[in-house]
Amino acid sequence: MPRTPALRSLASEKALPYWLILPTIAYVAVFFLVPVVQALLLAFRTQDGQWTTRFLVRMVQDIQFVSALRFTLLLLAIIVPLQLVTALFIALLVNTRFRGSRTFLYICAIPLGISDLAAGLIWFSLFTQHGYINSFLYGLGIIERPIFFLSAQNTGWVLGSIVLAEHWRATAIVLVILVAGLQMISRDYLEAAEVFGARSWQRLWHVTLPLLKPSLQSALIIRTILALQMFAVVVAMGGRMVPVLAGEAYYWYYLYRNTNVASAYALLLMVISALLAWGYLRFLRPREVRP
Repeated sequence: MPRTPALRSLASEKALPYWLILPTIAYVAVFFLVPVVQALLLAFRTQDGQWTTRFLVRMVQDIQFVSALRFTLLLLAIIVPLQLVTALFIALLVNTRFRGSRTFLYICAIPLGISDLAAGLIWFSLFTQHGYINSFLYGLGIIERPIFFLSAQNTGWVLGSIVLAEHWRATAIVLVILVAGLQMISRDYLEAAEVFGARSWQRLWHVTLPLLKPSLQSALIIRTILALQMFAVVVAMGGRMVPVLAGEAYYWYYLYRNTNVASAYALLLMVISALLAWGYLRFLRPREVRP
């Protein structure tokens, strides 16, 4: 039975959403699902096609594994909360719409255009033995010999310099998301809370932050995943003094020419990212969608 024009129009309208998301599905399949499947196969299969867990065992037994895992989680635990607090403070300041707030936001977003390695080299030039900080202190007569900030004897300084460099470079990512989220919140809610006598901190805690949860979710998920993949800044500032999981994956792939163990490291990073993303989605859900 031939379709009438009305039925054809209805069918095309129902199919329209699927046609619109088809490019996204194709992109995810080609650039995400296929590499994930290949990484899984490399992590669990030998060259002759036998399934095995020996590559995971080799990863765990790697002399740098425990240190890389510890430093990765430590940097994650320091950098992400620090960036979230800083970005939230700047976003709230920008949202007051003071004179010059747009220019201030553009200045804060400048590090978005700087690559990881370039940011690491910039901060390396500050903290190195003959860098700008030592030159400045020496010129003022405060020190007589250079301070070795980046040395194996000062792991704390190396870790702190990495935190500073990454905080300067990537806070803008969280900032842009939070600014967009704040601009989506209607001022009617804040005005109503003010009418009922809520103070500034009460409006922030009971009105702004709950309505900002979707943006906080997105910012935390994106920033956490990128922090787990942090590598270039660490290499530029500390080399192998501060091993991280992403760096070990690179070394096993490029230096040791072992794609199987490198894939095992990549798989571990993916699992940690998925677990943390699930935690954000579980505990930062808006109240109205909770069961």
